[in-house]
Amino acid sequence: MNQKEINMNVALKDTLPIVCEECENSVFTEGVLLRKISRFVTGTAQDALMPVPVFACSKCGHVNEEFMPKDKK
Repeated sequence: MNQKEINMNVALKDTLPIVCEECENSVFTEGVLLRKISRFVTGTAQDALMPVPVFACSKCGHVNEEFMPKDKK
């Protein structure tokens, strides 16, 4: 779902909590998966890095399946 499409006039009581699949913690921190792209794909002299934002559990570091990029699942 595109965040621009979300109606921001939603009460917290109308939402569902998300918890860590491993430890059931409900606090997450933003992290970045780094993917290397071959220079042969990019057409440049060096390999490139592509950052992919994800949310990881602040307690155990686990990344829930729903937070992983679709092609990484």
